[in-house]
Amino acid sequence: MEFFEQMVVLFEKYYPFFFEGVKNTLIIAAMSVVFGLILGIFMAMMKMSSIKILKWFATAYVEFIRGTPLLVQLMFIFYGLPMVGITFPDVSFIPNFSRFMAGVIAMSLNSCAYIAEVIRSGIQAVDTGQMEAARSIGFRYGDSMKLVILPQAVKNILPALGNEFVTVIKESSIVSVIGIADLMFRTNGVIALTYLYLPGLAITACLYFVLTFISSRLIAALEKRMKHDR
Repeated sequence: MEFFEQMVVLFEKYYPFFFEGVKNTLIIAAMSVVFGLILGIFMAMMKMSSIKILKWFATAYVEFIRGTPLLVQLMFIFYGLPMVGITFPDVSFIPNFSRFMAGVIAMSLNSCAYIAEVIRSGIQAVDTGQMEAARSIGFRYGDSMKLVILPQAVKNILPALGNEFVTVIKESSIVSVIGIADLMFRTNGVIALTYLYLPGLAITACLYFVLTFISSRLIAALEKRMKHDR
């Protein structure tokens, strides 16, 4: 009982810290999935391309990213980019902008590899006759993909994209190691002030659960609506 009382007291006193961490976590997750989706579309197109060098590059990229830890990728981006002269300007209204962008870039590149496979499988699940019909009425390949194939593929891959967003929310906790004020980073700050390690982690676990649960329910509702619209 004392444990739960400590959780309540801790949350009541430091909820602004936790909520700031929640906000930053959602921003990082949303940006990572959006950029990952954009890059993933191109990567999926390259992997299905008839041009061997593009197909080889996309395949190698996906296998490498999926076969290496996200922490290593994050460290490589955070420490590696400045070493080759790539730096980010300071933005007054976004504290630690360079750290923030390094985290978003690493998460986006990682998400891209998984989303590319989701999109590729979604496109290949669309009946090949759809492409043939679009081409037969004069559509170019690019227009056929954009106007005919991709809209149908989106309905197939929506659940997997939703799962990817939920996964990114949880995996974003790793950006705390480079000083980004996400939920985990703010939790560590509260723990350092109070020495209440387990209650702080329990609050954070509950907040992550709320974020992922709500996200999952919203995706499920959207999927149900899209099926109804068919």
